[in-house]
Amino acid sequence: MSITAVRGTFLDFVDDPWRHPGREEESARFFADGLLVLDDGIIVAFGDHSDVAADYPDAEVTELRDRIIVPGFIDGHIHVPQTRVLGAYGEQLLPWLQKWVFPEELRYADRDYAREGTRRFFDYLLASGTTTCQAFSSSSPVATEEFFEEAARRKMRVISGLTGIDRNAPEEFLNTPEEFYADSTALIERYHGVGRNLYAITPRFAFGASDELLEACKRLKDEHPELWVHTHISENPSEIRGVLALHDDCDDYLGVYEKFGLVGPRFTGGHAVWLNDDEMRRLSEAGASVTFCPVSNLFLGSGLFRLGKATDPAQRLRMTFGTDMGGGNRFSMLNVLEDAYKVGMLNNTLLDGSVDPRQQDLAEAERNKLSVYRAFWSITLGGAEGLYLDDRIGNFEVGKEADFVALDWKAGPPALAWHQSLIADGGAPATLDDAANLLFGIMMVGDERSVDETWVLGERAYTKG
Repeated sequence: MSITAVRGTFLDFVDDPWRHPGREEESARFFADGLLVLDDGIIVAFGDHSDVAADYPDAEVTELRDRIIVPGFIDGHIHVPQTRVLGAYGEQLLPWLQKWVFPEELRYADRDYAREGTRRFFDYLLASGTTTCQAFSSSSPVATEEFFEEAARRKMRVISGLTGIDRNAPEEFLNTPEEFYADSTALIERYHGVGRNLYAITPRFAFGASDELLEACKRLKDEHPELWVHTHISENPSEIRGVLALHDDCDDYLGVYEKFGLVGPRFTGGHAVWLNDDEMRRLSEAGASVTFCPVSNLFLGSGLFRLGKATDPAQRLRMTFGTDMGGGNRFSMLNVLEDAYKVGMLNNTLLDGSVDPRQQDLAEAERNKLSVYRAFWSITLGGAEGLYLDDRIGNFEVGKEADFVALDWKAGPPALAWHQSLIADGGAPATLDDAANLLFGIMMVGDERSVDETWVLGERAYTKG
């Protein structure tokens, strides 16, 4: 047995900060001088250095000074073959897909192209501090194979699957229900549960799925109930109208997926911007999840996700945050938090009574405000809970996989270091409050330049050059 350890300043979460209104710091755990002890990438001890070190005198210790170490970031919704269209101009969702996305994703049927694109994708993830993602590949099995192979080489915890689409896309991009079922079955057998790979049944969205394709998804879920389901839901008003025209026996978007038995634990609907209150209630009762993608929702003009409604304690939704790259124009979950904060503040204003006193809901208005505790919980332990992976990742509990990020609170845009010098007398954080204030600065002013190192399964996977 070879024991290693990392010494430094640590912050993680043990509970959902939305459950502690006015006392959010109770959800967090902080060690100014902590020690994380690892055995083959699994956490075996964690705590204050003075309490833990004596039990592991022979551990090989790596010290990460002047950094805040947090669990690895979790991106709940991202598209591997859209890496090159990141930032493509000018359209809302449906025309943007036709103009930019489908032509680029078609190129991922070529193995060499898919391999190069997937390698770059993971490089960019790690440089942004993301250690786990739930990702769309493409309608070509080659793209999915290359994704899982590259993830395995990097020992990363990932969820993905072949994308199913059989209408409302170019003919050469479509896969028939029969092809989708057969190819998915082969991919499940080859990759699910191998290493840290997990498989998601992945209908792209109901607008691109016939009843026959969704029946194939249902058959796969019935045969493999342990699998994840990953799709899109209620991203754009035009998309919603198109879905209901195709599925006129359903009253709302969620009803399409319910009709085929896909909604339950380990189901994730990306975006969820325009869900009605009843859809949110049903998702909550089913134990299903949604992904908040603020960067993409703003870039494509999709709308403002109702964070305060999703966090209503009476019908709390499981939730991840996601980049939705390349609908989102950033890989960094720090930029996701920045835009999520702004969306939340806009929603807060809409509900605080200052716009229309008749719409006032002060409790929901407050829940839209994304404090640093709510933010970093959402991309670590909260993201793990949203993906039903909190038994494996998300914080520094003993027995979990050791994925983490070392953040440099002074690195980033030039103004960040001067801002951060206001806190903790310009030195390292000595208290939880110091650390929270530094992290809020990183979240609102920083970017991937704030990521100094990224570790995957107890090994250094990225170091900023």
